[in-house]
Amino acid sequence: MSPPPPPLGRSRKRAAAQALDSALDDAELVSARAALAQGRWQAARALLARTGDDWDRRGHRVTVLALEPYSAAWAGDWLLAEPDSADAAVLLALAQVRRALRGKEKRATAREACRAATALVPADPTPWLGLLMLERDLGAGEEVVGLFGEVRARYADHHHAHHLMVAHLAESRSEGGPDPLHAVYDFAHWAAEQAPADSPLAILPVVAHAERYRVLAAAGQEPPDPAASGHWTGRRARQVMKAAFDWWLEWEHEGHPRRLVDLNFLAHAKVCEGRGAEAAALFHRIGEHATPAPWSYPDRDPYPAFRAARAGALGTA
Repeated sequence: MSPPPPPLGRSRKRAAAQALDSALDDAELVSARAALAQGRWQAARALLARTGDDWDRRGHRVTVLALEPYSAAWAGDWLLAEPDSADAAVLLALAQVRRALRGKEKRATAREACRAATALVPADPTPWLGLLMLERDLGAGEEVVGLFGEVRARYADHHHAHHLMVAHLAESRSEGGPDPLHAVYDFAHWAAEQAPADSPLAILPVVAHAERYRVLAAAGQEPPDPAASGHWTGRRARQVMKAAFDWWLEWEHEGHPRRLVDLNFLAHAKVCEGRGAEAAALFHRIGEHATPAPWSYPDRDPYPAFRAARAGALGTA
C-alpha cells in the first residue's frame, strides 16, 4: 500500500530547508516535486517526458525528485500503472539509491533497480549516475571508474557525474597534506580540456580545489576556516581561479540546469581568495540559490556560511 501524503503544513525545519533547495531555479521541477509529494506522479511523468534526452537536465530533475521521502513508493505505483515506462523505472532506481544512501534500503535492492532501468533505456546515463552515486563512497576504485565510464559513454560531458568523480578522487591520500600534483587536479584539468568550449566543466578545476580542501581540513591538514587557509592563495590556485572567472564572464549559456552549483563553487573560491569584487558579481547572479557544497566545507552550517560570505562581498554585513 502506498503511504499517505504528508501533512499540508510546513514545519519550521522544512521552511529552513527551502534556502538550500536542491531544485535550484527550476520552477517546473519544484512544481512536479510538490505534486509527487502528494502522490500525484503524473506531474513527474509529464516533466520527464518534456525533458527528453537533455541528459544533464534529466539527471538533475530525476535526482531531485528522488529525494522526496515517498518518491520510491509513488514511482512504484507509476511503474505498476505503466510497466514499460522507462521514466518510472529510472525514477524508482534513483529513489532506491537515495534510500540506500540514507540507510533505509539495502544497497543490493538499489543496484538491482538501477540495472533494471539500464535494460529499459540503454542510452540513458541516469541509471548509471545512480550506480555511481551509490558506489562513490564505498565502491572499489576500479568499480567507480568503470561506472563513470558508463555514464561518459552515453554523455561525455555529464556534469553531475564529473562532480562525483572529482569528490571521489579528492579523498585519496589525505595524510600527505597539500599536493599540487594530486590526481584530482589532473583529472579536473583533463575533463575541462576534453569538454566543448561552452561547457560548464571549465569550472571543474575550481571544484577539485574545494573538494581537496574538504578532505585536507577534515584530516587536520588545513585550518577549519577556509578563508583563513592558504589553500586558495598559491600561484597555481590563483591561475585556476582567474581562468575560471574569465571563462564565466564570457559564458553565454545561462540555461544549464546545474550552473548555480558551479557559481557557488566559484563564489566560494573568490571569497577564500580575498577577491571581494569578483565574488560580489557572482553573488548577484546566484541570488538566494545557495548550495550545501562547498559552503559546508569542512563541517559548517552551509546557509549561514553562504549568507555571511555574501554579506561581506556585497558590503551588507
